[in-house]
Amino acid sequence: MTLDPVHVDGIADLAGRLARRVDDTDHDDLARTAFEEFLDPLRADGRTVIDPLGERRLRSVPVDDVALIDSPYPTVHGLDSGTINPTTFKNGLVLDVAHAAMAAEPSDLDLHRARSLVTTVHANDPTLALGTDWARRDEGYFRNKILHAPRVNRYAEGVVHALALYLAESSHALEHADVVDDCLLLDGPLYPKELLNWQDRDAELGALATEAKPRAIVENYVRLVERLLDRDVAVAGFVKNPSPKLITRTLRENGVDAPWVDDTALFTRLLEPDGDEGRPTDRLTFTNWFRSRGGSDRTLAADGDALGVDRRRDPADYEVTFFVVYDPREDLCYRVEAPAGLTRDPDARDRLTRQILRDVATARGPPPVVERADALARIGVDEKAALRRKFEERLDSPFVRTYDDHRWGEEF
Repeated sequence: MTLDPVHVDGIADLAGRLARRVDDTDHDDLARTAFEEFLDPLRADGRTVIDPLGERRLRSVPVDDVALIDSPYPTVHGLDSGTINPTTFKNGLVLDVAHAAMAAEPSDLDLHRARSLVTTVHANDPTLALGTDWARRDEGYFRNKILHAPRVNRYAEGVVHALALYLAESSHALEHADVVDDCLLLDGPLYPKELLNWQDRDAELGALATEAKPRAIVENYVRLVERLLDRDVAVAGFVKNPSPKLITRTLRENGVDAPWVDDTALFTRLLEPDGDEGRPTDRLTFTNWFRSRGGSDRTLAADGDALGVDRRRDPADYEVTFFVVYDPREDLCYRVEAPAGLTRDPDARDRLTRQILRDVATARGPPPVVERADALARIGVDEKAALRRKFEERLDSPFVRTYDDHRWGEEF
């Protein structure tokens, strides 16, 4: 231990002084006021960015009761993609490898066996030629391809990571969309938010977002939503660590002194139950559904440009809608996203809500099919190290090690 007790006591005293100067007793009232007076609708620059679907309200359900309901869908599928994380080599190459898998309840071993792997490569050498077609192995269950990332002066690691992750996930989803009969849950947002956020982060990334390869990935998600909506199949994204700031940022722009670091902190304040002896843990609390048309969600709004991707249905069908559920047992908020073409129908909206509440109550966390997909797609620490060594051998170039690699080992 590097801190002596006297140091710990000193830090605690500092926290005590801060607590005396930060009074959050009125935050509950402020959160309730923001929810009741500003979200129906919330506007920015004359445009609606948040508005409720149906009645705006906060709800709760007993954990034990909702855990025992029958699944609203006969079958549920989950999808996820994992990566080795961006790796830079001394020969100038930067690459990442993403591995996507789909899980099913009830189990489908053939589907679980199917995998899609994408290696994205960034190189400053314009003469580098790479084969870009899908190649298959394992009796056709495994397929892989190389994607040559557009050249950037900065952000090469972020670019290869996002392109690999989202291409693997979206192409695997399209490859197996026809086996999904009732409901597909993505591990993460409905659309590739990290890629869509490039438009606001930096001029170079903003220009890159509209190039052919990133746009093709966005198109994959658009086509996935279309195919499933056309077949009356539910599709949603389960976001484990939501961090949008659209509501809190817009509230501040509208003159509301919003003290929360992001929207999740606001919803936690709204949904966290009060009790005389600590936080009650016997009920899940959740919001109604909202439509989101700001931040990264503006790209797929009805009046957004979808990065130039052709939308074959009513553009309003692709808009992001969401609700937030709070699990007091773990003190965690989750955000669930689905296209408006699904949730505009009250019965479909209620069915998906019940499925999510049932799964969270049962699993004490993300839906089991999402966790199963996560386990199938995850590239373990030992596997990451082995892949990096293989790349070093094949490229005849070591990867650029950092101090953390030295301190914690290559597997860090």
